[in-house]
Amino acid sequence: RFRPSWPSLDSRPLPAWFDRAKVGLFVHWGVFSVPAWGSEWFWWHWRGERSPEYERWVRGRYPPGTAYTDLAPRFTASDFQPRSWARLFQRAGARYVVLTTKHHDGFANWGSPVSWNWNSVDTGPHRDLVGELGQALRESNIRYGLYHSLLEWFNPLYLADKESGFKTQNFVFKKTMPELYDLVLKYKPDLIWSDGDWEAPDSYWNSTSFLAWLYNDSPVKDTVVVNDRWCNNCSCRHGGYYNCADKYKPGTLPAHKWEMCSSIDRRSWGYRSNMSLTELMDEGSIIEELVHTVSFGGNYLLNVGPTKEGVIVPIFQERLLALGRWLDTNGEAIYESKPWRVQMENSTNTVWYTSKGPVVYAIFLIWPRDSVLKLSSPAPSPDTQVTMLGFAGTLPWQHSPGQGLLITLPNMLPSPLRPQSGWTVRLQGVK
Repeated sequence: RFRPSWPSLDSRPLPAWFDRAKVGLFVHWGVFSVPAWGSEWFWWHWRGERSPEYERWVRGRYPPGTAYTDLAPRFTASDFQPRSWARLFQRAGARYVVLTTKHHDGFANWGSPVSWNWNSVDTGPHRDLVGELGQALRESNIRYGLYHSLLEWFNPLYLADKESGFKTQNFVFKKTMPELYDLVLKYKPDLIWSDGDWEAPDSYWNSTSFLAWLYNDSPVKDTVVVNDRWCNNCSCRHGGYYNCADKYKPGTLPAHKWEMCSSIDRRSWGYRSNMSLTELMDEGSIIEELVHTVSFGGNYLLNVGPTKEGVIVPIFQERLLALGRWLDTNGEAIYESKPWRVQMENSTNTVWYTSKGPVVYAIFLIWPRDSVLKLSSPAPSPDTQVTMLGFAGTLPWQHSPGQGLLITLPNMLPSPLRPQSGWTVRLQGVK
């Protein structure tokens, strides 16, 4: 049994499904989707920092005296169709999906028994958003993760605990912990994506006690995966897998399993009605982040923010479907792969390596001008065989002067329809 201490909890092996999955989708959705401006930190910038820019924006859009809580009834989810979300996520190649059950504003996307009138069942949609999406994802055989913020910016109980220097724990015992236990018992998540950890120590949050229960006695004790945001100074040190920071990009192979979370809208995690095309990641950038992440042993968690009605806007759908099409061809080099002895071609960051047993995959992001791919890292043998994912037949190769091999690629791009964002050669019989 695991004890409520970091050395004990950190010794728990990570359930194998997570490393195999590689590709996940993140969904930031809540009352912040109503103003749909700035970012999901809207309430904090407006009322916490009292940003003049935000105050001006609210004055121009809402009647005098409007409070953030007045926006909840406009969070309708009127067009939310969980099964069509699940179909889209499946076509995007996602093996798991993480939904915000509660962000730092404290609004719960399920009927939380300790969030009276500030949850999606009592107000706004009058629906259990967490439960509905979970059911649809499970029908599509996609694993379900729940994002949950430990802190709530303006909760009076939290502010009183903060005032005491976190010597009192009223907020933890009356709000945070009851909600976490409720989420686990009600929805049996495959993953808990904790956040909002940075202001207080684990002794305040009671994180280690919760995790010990989760690993020892909860209904998901053998399968559940957690991240590393459970208290201040915890990130990149303790927990299950590491996030380390938003949009984390290590330069060398980390020793511990990790995940890179990124957002199609580079400026926000929640939906913004005024986003412009130049602020969004294009297909090439998404593929590059995915390949970089997986070659370094990480999982890639790509975020979309739905509208207040529950629509994933067409430009986000287009990006997700492009990712799915790429994975349809190249997924063999991504899913269930392991880092190889070399992560990237030494002279360039346009060729990345993954492996599966004796097979090595070289993923190249730029088609070489003369259609000859030079790889200096793999050492060929007389048995070396080279194929290209999505292309029939073997490819001719020869020893490269010096070391490595020169691979002659097909004369035409594999897809006559559009230039792709990356291709994969499969190498057998190399060292």
